[in-house]
Amino acid sequence: MWHWLGRVPFPDGAALQQNLRVAIREQRAPETLLLLEHDAVITLGKSAHPDNVLQSATALAARGISLCRASRGGDVTFHGPGQLVGYPIVRLRAGVRAHVEGMAAALQEVLAELGVVARYKQEAPGLWVDTPMGEAKICAFGVSVHHRITMHGFALNLDPDLDAFGLIVPCGLAGCKVTSVRALRGSAPTPSQLSMRVADALGARLGVTFHASRSLPDCNAA
Repeated sequence: MWHWLGRVPFPDGAALQQNLRVAIREQRAPETLLLLEHDAVITLGKSAHPDNVLQSATALAARGISLCRASRGGDVTFHGPGQLVGYPIVRLRAGVRAHVEGMAAALQEVLAELGVVARYKQEAPGLWVDTPMGEAKICAFGVSVHHRITMHGFALNLDPDLDAFGLIVPCGLAGCKVTSVRALRGSAPTPSQLSMRVADALGARLGVTFHASRSLPDCNAA
C-alpha cells in the first residue's frame, strides 16, 4: 500500500520507516510506500563528510533548517517543502543496484510526462538533466537495507528552495548543480498532486502493487 503523509519532520519519518521495516520482516504489515514532504533539513548519510555542510548547525537553525544524521547510504543532501520524498519499505527482488535503478526508471517516466528528460548516472546515483548552466541533478537517491528490506529512497525536486542547496556540497560532489521541475518548466505539480502517479510508476518498476490507503498499519509489536 502507499500513503501520502503530507509534511513530516525528518526524525519522525525515519522512526516510522524503521517501525514499518520491522513489522514487514515479522509479516505484521504489507510492503509500504511512504510519500511526503519534509520540513527543511540537511541530512548526512553514512559516508557523509561533515565539511560538506558549509554552515554551522547554529547558522542553519537561524534559517529554520535542522541538521540530522541518516541511516541511508550516500553523503549530504537537503530536504524541504516542494520536494517529493519517497520511501519504499519493500523486500528486495534483486540487488540494491537494481532497486535504485528501478526507482530511477519510474521517476524518469514521470518526469518525461512533465516534459523533463532525465538520465540516471550510476557513477553519481541520481537523475540528471541538461540546463543552460550545464548538467544538474533533479533527483537524489539513498537507501538502507537490512534483512533484505529497504528503507529511505528518493528526493525529487519539484519546487523546493534551490538556494538551500548552496549551504552544502550536494551528495559530496564539488561543483554539483541542482535544479527542479519549476526551474526547468516554469511550473510544477505539488508533491501531493504527483503522489498517485509516482506510486503507480514505482509499483510497476519495483514489482509491488501499491494500493492507496488512508491509515498506516499498526507497527507495534504483538
